[in-house]
Amino acid sequence: MIGDASAPILSQQLLVTVAEQLKMPLLQLARQAELGQLAGKADLAAMQTTADTALRLIDNYVLGVRLSLDQDQLELEPISVSSVLYDSGHELSKLARGYGVDLELHVGGRYSTVMANRHGLQSALVSLGAALIEALPALEVPQLKLQLAAHRCRYGIVAGLYSETEQLTSEALRGGRALVGASRQPLGTLTHTAGAGVFVADAILKAMQLTLKASRHHNLYGLGTTLQPNHQLQLI
Repeated sequence: MIGDASAPILSQQLLVTVAEQLKMPLLQLARQAELGQLAGKADLAAMQTTADTALRLIDNYVLGVRLSLDQDQLELEPISVSSVLYDSGHELSKLARGYGVDLELHVGGRYSTVMANRHGLQSALVSLGAALIEALPALEVPQLKLQLAAHRCRYGIVAGLYSETEQLTSEALRGGRALVGASRQPLGTLTHTAGAGVFVADAILKAMQLTLKASRHHNLYGLGTTLQPNHQLQLI
């Protein structure tokens, strides 16, 4: 079943952005190998992290495209937001260490389960997190703390990633969406890369009938999505 007639066009535009993004890890791998040859010792751990990040971006892009083209693949289940955030943080931990970013988990309180596709939600958060980990240290005022967090709002439970940078705004996200596939730096105020992870997360969430949006958590700025609590009877 075709879920959205515009999906093929969107996937093509996103593919251009993903291709631009992949230039960086491939270049990093080439330089790390070159330096390793000169020094007689390659940093295999750094090379593995770089390769894993690139492969994860490709996997998540493919997932977003498949979900947008075939809604029948979207299996919903009651999931724990805190568990998804924890697992997402674990996936991002090596990349964060490599960029010197302190990755924190903050879940304020106990939440009911939400109905979502666990793999899709985690893939979206990891894609978003990877993009921010790469972007934040390179800002004019480097940001070396990133928080995976959840909080309640009037519409449900918000899960997202937050930092002190004020560049994470609705205007930046809206402008970036308009430039996907047409600019090498759609999120020019936030990152010098293509920022593909943000748009891959956007595509995955859209396929799940969710929305990526600018969000605030305490005094931090970020990007997140609002999840609906599971109102089915839960056994205690």
